[in-house]
Amino acid sequence: MGVRDPSPGAFLRRPYSTSRASVFEAVVPEERSSVCIYKVPAHMRRAERKAYEPNVVSIGPFHYGVERLQDMEELKQKFVRRLFDRSRENEVVEFELVKDAMGKLEEEARICYGEEIKLGSEEFVETMVIDGCFVVELLREAWQHKLGGHPIPFIKRWMLPALRRDLIMLENQLPLFVLNKLFEMTSSTPAELPPSLQQLALHFFNPLLQRGLEAPPPKSSTTATEVVFEVRHLLDLFRSSTLPVELARGKQTNMIRSITELKQAGVKVQRAKHLKPLDITYEEGVLKIPPLYIDDYKGTVFRNMVAFEKCHHSCHPDVTTYLFLFDGLINSAKDVGLLHCDEVLHHSLGSNKEVAKLVNNICKEIDMDVDESYLFMVVDDANSFFGSPYGKARAGLVRHYFSSWVVGISTLGAVFAVYLTLIQTATGVAGARDPLKEVNFWSHLKDSLLLPIFGTK
Repeated sequence: MGVRDPSPGAFLRRPYSTSRASVFEAVVPEERSSVCIYKVPAHMRRAERKAYEPNVVSIGPFHYGVERLQDMEELKQKFVRRLFDRSRENEVVEFELVKDAMGKLEEEARICYGEEIKLGSEEFVETMVIDGCFVVELLREAWQHKLGGHPIPFIKRWMLPALRRDLIMLENQLPLFVLNKLFEMTSSTPAELPPSLQQLALHFFNPLLQRGLEAPPPKSSTTATEVVFEVRHLLDLFRSSTLPVELARGKQTNMIRSITELKQAGVKVQRAKHLKPLDITYEEGVLKIPPLYIDDYKGTVFRNMVAFEKCHHSCHPDVTTYLFLFDGLINSAKDVGLLHCDEVLHHSLGSNKEVAKLVNNICKEIDMDVDESYLFMVVDDANSFFGSPYGKARAGLVRHYFSSWVVGISTLGAVFAVYLTLIQTATGVAGARDPLKEVNFWSHLKDSLLLPIFGTK
């Protein structure tokens, strides 16, 4: 047994010097550009942990083997057996051929994950096959359910919303090229014919935003497997489908004023129709916003899209910018009510206060990317209108004299009382000047009402 150094601070000094030396001796790995599936940063996870962790089903290696998710493994097996039973009947592909194909993609798939995957080769390939085939078959069955109206096999009514929520999570993804390969190998028709995997996926996830958009048609020069370089996984696909077609980005240094303040200044809010969810415009005092539907799952959807934007370097922070716009517009339950009256915001939560809390909490623990805002012109123009002489004067009048219906009625009553006083005074003056003039009742009333404005003849 060695002799311990009795000198003060020796215990602290030795590990410090050793760790410093190891830092300079260690080889620093290069950051891989292929990474597109990440663990959510700890500070974001603390804000709402359950938004990033699957509740019913694990897809991919990050949550592989979690005990509370094991009940769904049997459902996965049923979907996989159904898929290959149908493939065998149609003489499409055998299970072993699919497994071999996934084995060839193993190395490429591993480097898509932001953390080291500790699964062995056999387990990792099996995860790609089972989880990937489950996702592909689920998307196909959901599409057939839409066309024929028959129920999705093995899926109870409560499962579908829960599965959508889990399959959109950043940590619960498979690379899209894996899903594309499985879709191609198990299709009884050529993979480039509609519906494509992208169309199936967007149809499946569209209820998360409660919209009627269909997937964009595939480009004529692009096959299903070549879309890999444009869209990385299902979350990225869904996020990309919400963005406007053309975006000009610039620096945004300020938050937009609340909807209450903008309306006080005279800004009008209109529901934008037939536009993508993030396509917000401002022109000549009119703010046009596509309708936003908020339910219990909306926080999960937005939080995971923001997490992807924060982790992936080549991803513009457009959803983050969109959420910060609503964070600025909504400061209270009153703001939620105003947007609801304009048919811009709808929700199924308990109260407007709950909606305001949800919107404001989503932007906690994240920073606004001020240099890459696609809404910088909308915010600048709306705030400039609010700060104009007209906007300030109108907002001041509304705030002081029409802040509520009670104050508004009181203000109108006071104005009317002053007007009646003027009529009484003017009538007395007119009568004194021409006491002998005879007029009937209606003529006298008309002259009395107009007298304070036009004077006497």
